[in-house]
Amino acid sequence: MTAQVERVYEDAGLLRFLTCGSVDDGKSTLIGRLLFDTKTILADTLSAITKTSEKRGMGAVDLSLLTDGLQAEREQGITIDVAYRYFSTGTRKYIIADAPGHEQYTRNMVTAASTANLAIILIDARKGVLTQTRRHSKLASLVGIPHLIVAINKMDLADYSQETYERIKGEYLEFAAKVGIEDIRFIPLSALNGDMIVDRGDNLNWYEGPTLLEMLEVAPAAHTEHTEKFRFPVQYVCRPQDSANPELHDYRGFMGRVEAGSIKVGDAVTVLPSGRESTVKAVQLGGVDISEAFCEQSITLLLADEIDTSRGDMIVKSSEVPAAVKQIEATVCWMAEAPMDRARTYLIRHTTRDSKAKLAAIDHRLDVNTLEKVPAEKLAMNDIAQVTFKLAQPLFADPYLENRGTGAFIIIDESNNNTVGAGMIL
Repeated sequence: MTAQVERVYEDAGLLRFLTCGSVDDGKSTLIGRLLFDTKTILADTLSAITKTSEKRGMGAVDLSLLTDGLQAEREQGITIDVAYRYFSTGTRKYIIADAPGHEQYTRNMVTAASTANLAIILIDARKGVLTQTRRHSKLASLVGIPHLIVAINKMDLADYSQETYERIKGEYLEFAAKVGIEDIRFIPLSALNGDMIVDRGDNLNWYEGPTLLEMLEVAPAAHTEHTEKFRFPVQYVCRPQDSANPELHDYRGFMGRVEAGSIKVGDAVTVLPSGRESTVKAVQLGGVDISEAFCEQSITLLLADEIDTSRGDMIVKSSEVPAAVKQIEATVCWMAEAPMDRARTYLIRHTTRDSKAKLAAIDHRLDVNTLEKVPAEKLAMNDIAQVTFKLAQPLFADPYLENRGTGAFIIIDESNNNTVGAGMIL
């Protein structure tokens, strides 16, 4: 039983990826083509979009309708919110996020990018590298997406020209070198006709590299880039009250999700903020004892010693204790219509721990169009800036580039409990 439970997680092979780029570069059509050519569209869904396409007078099925699901998007013919789709092949499972291309929806893209491990940057072969292409590439790099695929789309409208492809590739590489983007792969394709998406097609014979799906099939999954330290924020302390079962009288389980790393029975651990040490007596998954737990598993830990622990505490390996900090520098994306107010106190939610916070300084704001750092006195909606917060309670944080789970936080307005910002710790 134990081995079977563990194997399910080891073989999941999940890849979360994001599609982004300038407006009307074909992001939704690309995802629709992926779903269509991998035969993961349900018959009733295909029938519905076929009828919609016919009503619009289109000669072929409009595959972008698979992701442009909101009524407002259908009316405008653009994507205004993040649309998620799920599919699987014989190799792995996928979660796709189709991010909006407009500048006023920067916050939506940041939300979608926060969990992605790969980004597909689409470029219209007729237009080349545009301002929004640069902006989305920089944002993808900023939020820690380690792998980029630059897909030069609509090659059918550029006569499948290799010269056009090489020119755009060179232009993008010149931009990437300036902003420090490194892991990039390029591919020419036609999402409308399906060239180089799943099948190679007959029109790009000069391109000898893999298809888009072949790139996705071998892309590294999350938590495989480097060795991560064990981080376990406590969500709930389980103390069963069952007088009919005396065996549960002393049961004290710490429940939560493994944000990074792994843990085994017998490992030495430290509970923060108390600093008390113990060893792992048992690891349980769904009520079943297992020998080892891995990142993204929701588990229960039982310790050998009685330690006063509650929600918001963090259990770590004793050899990997993070620093407790009461001041953080972070890159923040402001998401609220009301600008950030220096005089106000906000609530920062980091994993399962909350702390009141005051804005100490805005170091600079990133101009998302020119990618220059500019001075700023306040942050408006969709602004991205480097800021410093002073905290009332200590946080047990890691740099975002080392650990996206414990390096990220959200900012909450205490007056209405709305999420007004998201941050990445430097």
